Amino acid sequence: MDRPDPSPAEESASSKTFRQLARGGRRYALPWLSIGRWRRRMLLVGAALLAGFICIAFAIGADLAIHAHQQLMALTPLLTLLVAPAGFALMAWLCRSYFPGSQGSGIPQAIAASISDDPKARGKLLSTRIAFGKVFLTLGALLSGATVGREGPSVQVGASILHTLAGKRFGRIAPTRDLIIAGGAAGIAAAFNTPLGGIMFAIEELSRHRPFIANSTTLIAVIFAGLISLATLGNYTYFGITQAAIGWPEGIWPVILCGAAGGIGGGLFSRLLLATTRSLPGKLGIFAREHPIRLAAACGLGTAIIGLATGGLTYGTGYTESKAALEGIAELPFYYGIAKAATVLLAFLSGIPGGVFAPALAVGAGIGSNIASFMPVEHGAALLALGMVAFLSGMTQSPITSFVLVMEMTANHQFLLPLMAASVIAHAFSKSVAPIPLYDAIAYGMIRKLHPHQPIPAQPTDDERLEAELAAQAKLAEQAKQAAEQAAQQARQAAENNIDSPGAQGQASQPKT
Repeated sequence: MDRPDPSPAEESASSKTFRQLARGGRRYALPWLSIGRWRRRMLLVGAALLAGFICIAFAIGADLAIHAHQQLMALTPLLTLLVAPAGFALMAWLCRSYFPGSQGSGIPQAIAASISDDPKARGKLLSTRIAFGKVFLTLGALLSGATVGREGPSVQVGASILHTLAGKRFGRIAPTRDLIIAGGAAGIAAAFNTPLGGIMFAIEELSRHRPFIANSTTLIAVIFAGLISLATLGNYTYFGITQAAIGWPEGIWPVILCGAAGGIGGGLFSRLLLATTRSLPGKLGIFAREHPIRLAAACGLGTAIIGLATGGLTYGTGYTESKAALEGIAELPFYYGIAKAATVLLAFLSGIPGGVFAPALAVGAGIGSNIASFMPVEHGAALLALGMVAFLSGMTQSPITSFVLVMEMTANHQFLLPLMAASVIAHAFSKSVAPIPLYDAIAYGMIRKLHPHQPIPAQPTDDERLEAELAAQAKLAEQAKQAAEQAAQQARQAAENNIDSPGAQGQASQPKT
């Protein structure tokens, strides 16, 4: 039996529905078909890939610089008495003369740039020139035997690369602050091969003063920086695969001891580092202000003397010694933690470019090794990892970032709960010693120099941070609601226009058959 032909009213209703679907489809499809939208996305992806590639090349160069220094010391250990002072002085002179803004870690510069609203001030903290100088001078510092890391500089390099996309020059790709945070997270992800740690670093360290809103900018930067790391170096872990484990509940006391020691030590060490960024007392302060290059050379001489006294254990980042101790190949002497902290302090005081992230892990390994000497032998590797996460958490006051990074560096997910407990305990002890986190305090000093009359944002409490995040989420929900209401209103107007049109009225007035 043949199907009867549709009536004019049915044809009108079906055509009206088809027009509404087509109109809605165009409204949602046009942004994805926009050439400008894809151009901005490709620029962001290209910048993230470039940042990841530079950080990976930086990592390879750092390994080569450390190896070259070892080869120099193999000729005669006394050569360090010439290499270290000359290298420190040269790096400090180049930094002050040609690359101002590249001194120190690099993380405070990224934080200060994300807080500041002045484009000129941001340009003094983040730029391609500063990124180039940061890489070049940090490699020179490692070649000289300085105890510096490449992780903090990688944050400034990544933030500088993505900061070049800010403004209206390439179209509004993303807010400037989001680009800076995304670049810093990409730098951490590429430096340690820890993508999750990079995201947590962006949330906990770079977004202390403003609520972090999960967006595609940060995720795209971290993902593509991680991909370039995976394509270049393979799926490696920073400290290799560590099978450290500790029983429960007999492991409570080791966790508490490592957390307390690392928290107090990290808090005191952060205050000591912070004191070197301010006016030093007495004749030392006068000497530092009038002869900064000579001060850097003196710091290099102190680094050389400590290196000779420890048999070369304190040179470089401390990665080799910490990895060997975690794998049980070698043991760390009881003085390793203190000696390593002293060389970190000298490098920081000299003003040469270089981070303290990786050396802090080495200092924490020394603390864990000392605690392990009073514990059963089978707990040795576990206590080293606990010391690392505790000291890093105490120094930076970023507990979540600390245990996520160490977990990803050691590829030991079953050890997550002890790492988490030690990190939280260390953070609590550190807050009682150092109320303001290290990187934030240094960033405040930079803002004061750039903006003498700008008030420094107060450190928000946990309740204030939660309220800010809830307010940001409520604002996003309100915007989504308004967009939905506007779309519904446009659909109703379109439907009314179709009904009021002459063709629709004529079809509606036809009698039913």
